[in-house]
Amino acid sequence: MSIYQFSIKNIKNEFVSLDKYTGKVLLIVNTASKCGYTPQYEGLEALYEAYNEQGFDILDLPCNQFLSQAPGSNQSLAEFCQFNYGTQFETFSKIKVNGKDAIDLYKYLKQEKPHDETPGDEGKNSPLKNKLTGSKIKWNFTKFLIDRKGKVFGRYNSRIKPEKLGPVIEKLLKKEKL
Repeated sequence: MSIYQFSIKNIKNEFVSLDKYTGKVLLIVNTASKCGYTPQYEGLEALYEAYNEQGFDILDLPCNQFLSQAPGSNQSLAEFCQFNYGTQFETFSKIKVNGKDAIDLYKYLKQEKPHDETPGDEGKNSPLKNKLTGSKIKWNFTKFLIDRKGKVFGRYNSRIKPEKLGPVIEKLLKKEKL
């Protein structure tokens, strides 16, 4: 299984199949416009500009589950990002990442990477850590890095700034294309 089996809604609430990203390295982020981590959009855009032409993309998935920090319509959230941070990557429809209403994509992401990692330590699963922390998304700007085959490579918490992921993204981009 890979992320290519899933679809998400764009800001017009139309389903977009993730298979359109086949062969790309992706960063999937649950975002919010009124969060202390909102300035991470600047770092996300810098990554997009640095690596997009090499086969990298970002999926911006606003989430209003954490203290209602993604208020407004899908369109207003996309405009906020473009106006304030000059984002060129696509902003999708608001989603839920936890609970019974979590979208299927996030259920899959959390199953594949149940806890946060540090760049460079991907894949070092700790069964004890899994039991203590669980797979629940803790806050806005949790980042999932996806390799060119649609597999979840890493999961990074809100405190990990996007620019810290540059070396890991470069490593994944160098791997053979599908």
